[in-house]
Amino acid sequence: MVPTSWYLALSAVLFAIGAVGVLVRRNIIVVFMAIELMLNAVNLTFVAFARQLGTIDGQVIVFFVMTVAAAEAAVGLAIIIAAFRNRPTVNADELAVLRW
Repeated sequence: MVPTSWYLALSAVLFAIGAVGVLVRRNIIVVFMAIELMLNAVNLTFVAFARQLGTIDGQVIVFFVMTVAAAEAAVGLAIIIAAFRNRPTVNADELAVLRW
């Protein structure tokens, strides 16, 4: 049996990598993937605590988080594609201007 602390440590490392990816990278697609990595790190934490407590509550929450993440991915990619059609760049600094 793998201890719960190992799952939590892995989750913390994944979340930290995602947070660094959001703060450092300028490519909007990489930032988007880093946000997804952070969501998956939180999902791992929920599943680890559900396993430790012997309940299914954490896994139910993960199911809803994954549903929201799928919807967020579809909407986010649609926005990225719409922005790329108007400006031929995916640099976050250049897309920050509200005027097209």
